Amino acid sequence: MSRSAVFLDEMGIGPLWRLRQGAAPELQEVIEAAPEPIVPVVQAMPEIARVVEVAETVPPPAVVAPAAVPPAPVALPVAEDTAWFDDAPAPPAAQPVTDAEIAAMDWDSLAGAVAKCTRCDLCKSRKGVVMGRGNRQADWLMLASSPSRLEEREQRALPGDQGKLLDNMLKAIDLDTGRDTYVTHLLKCRPLDEAGQERLPTQAESAACRPYFERELALLQPRTIVTLGSMAAAGMMPTEKPVRGKVRQLGAMSLIATFHPEALLQDDTGRAKARAWADLCLAKSTHG
Repeated sequence: MSRSAVFLDEMGIGPLWRLRQGAAPELQEVIEAAPEPIVPVVQAMPEIARVVEVAETVPPPAVVAPAAVPPAPVALPVAEDTAWFDDAPAPPAAQPVTDAEIAAMDWDSLAGAVAKCTRCDLCKSRKGVVMGRGNRQADWLMLASSPSRLEEREQRALPGDQGKLLDNMLKAIDLDTGRDTYVTHLLKCRPLDEAGQERLPTQAESAACRPYFERELALLQPRTIVTLGSMAAAGMMPTEKPVRGKVRQLGAMSLIATFHPEALLQDDTGRAKARAWADLCLAKSTHG
């Protein structure tokens, strides 16, 4: 089918009939006799034919791709206004545990309470707490005064070289540190001054931390306590001057004072080590 026929068919006109020479009178008669709706269409056929002939000579328009339309900007979700939160009251600070609460704790509860303790101002400057280590059913207690910088950093009682020296000292009297002893401090936090230097604990700090040690002592129930250093000895015997080489009784527990392993590491003469050996031998013989 030609393009002309297609155009006419789409327009609902049907086949295009071209007039021959001399046929005009007959066509005029047909037009006059045709129903009124058909007359305009038949009269317009010559003009339609000319339009179709011109259309056949015009090339089809080039297909132009639609211009790329940039995507509409997507509105970002508006952040929820939380300015009101800045004005909300701070949650109440955790209340310090009482002496009575500490006295009823088991080992795990005691360790948790020490880790979160707020009973004195040392909780504001500490970088860690140091709970005791070793056998919680041991007969021997090795007691120091307060943690050092290394102990605070590692959160372990007597680590490093001082711990190795203590292990060797106890091995010399047939004791294993992990199996036969429990090692702890009177204080669980490291006391520091305003310049960040180690200092002696205040009376208030010692009193605040004392219930923790007393609970350790009640749970452990050792037979022999060896204090490491003069401060630990003074903490256990506040009413008298600590004396090495002498056994004191604390209820059913025997108390013997000796040097701290850190002091022995700094002893270049060997005299302190010899005295410490004598102290351990005294403790061993007392313990039986």
